[in-house]
Amino acid sequence: MTPVVLTVNAGSSSLQLHLVREGRVLRGEHSEQSPDPAAAERTLSDFLSGALSGTGAEVTAVGHRLVHGGEAVRAPTIADDAVVEAVRGYADLAPLHVPPALALAEAARRVLPSVPHVLCPDTAFHAELPEAAATYALPAEWRRRWGLRRYGFHGLSYAWATRRAAELLGREDMRLVVTHLGGGCSVSAVRAGRSVDTSMGFTPLEGVPMSKRSGSVDPGMLLWLLSGSRLTLEELRDGLEHSSGLLGLSDGLSGDTRDLVASGAPAAALALDVFAHRVSREIAASTAALDRLDALVFTGEIGWDQPEVREAVCRRLSPLGVAPPAVGAVDRDGVVSPEGARVPVLVVRPREELQVARETLAALGHPT
Repeated sequence: MTPVVLTVNAGSSSLQLHLVREGRVLRGEHSEQSPDPAAAERTLSDFLSGALSGTGAEVTAVGHRLVHGGEAVRAPTIADDAVVEAVRGYADLAPLHVPPALALAEAARRVLPSVPHVLCPDTAFHAELPEAAATYALPAEWRRRWGLRRYGFHGLSYAWATRRAAELLGREDMRLVVTHLGGGCSVSAVRAGRSVDTSMGFTPLEGVPMSKRSGSVDPGMLLWLLSGSRLTLEELRDGLEHSSGLLGLSDGLSGDTRDLVASGAPAAALALDVFAHRVSREIAASTAALDRLDALVFTGEIGWDQPEVREAVCRRLSPLGVAPPAVGAVDRDGVVSPEGARVPVLVVRPREELQVARETLAALGHPT
């Protein structure tokens, strides 16, 4: 029987469910609201009832996207009680993502108790980062005691985009810079399919500005804000996670680039300008981890369907041999840079559900 994988992607405020067979989605459902834990079992049961009705198919395994598994889960891992509890100990490193993911994983294990469940961490793609890229310039005692290191994120997206770029360009041994731009944003340098540097770090808060997250800011400024009763720790955490990024830059107008592009307001223009500047700067910095740049790849919701942002980023990268692509929508994966450009620019549709299914089957010993 051909394996059928249910993939579960529980975000901070969304839920994506897909049934995948032989690299194709049989049925998918996307909700902009992550279900209350008490309703999670009913949500999963209702989806499966509708998706499997009349197909004769049965779920072979369940794959769960896990943003951060800390040191407990650094590769796709079968989820048993001990593994789930170990991951729970790292929930405060990604508080927007790990708790809902674990709640959905526990609900799915109750709904489908007789099939294997696999946790697929976003950190796995970066698990073999070179020490020079993974190590923070902090006291050695701190690093040893608390495991302070760069983990990197968006790994499922990077793994899929890297594989697709190799297929599209007909080459395996490539030096790529891949940008995942969506609600969360990051940039990675990839050599021959392996991550060698990435902008996100110990938590998903580091790096370029995001929809509502700040990205990297001066740590001295944060210490200053915490001193003298300016902000409490909780106020600082909430501001960095929920009120910063594009939302903060646009003075509360929106954290969505589509709204900002359509607005024309000065604050919206500033937000887009800062965003393009920071992303392009991170792309340029990432090339330092490579001995050449063979291609630049855009993925994620913004990278896939926001041509104005792609053009604004690429326009700043002419010293690297990148030519701005035309401002236009795309309907398939492929090269969008002008013909003859020294560094091709590719756009790859984000397909984390297919990568989760692929990694789930590989972890269980199925051919993929």
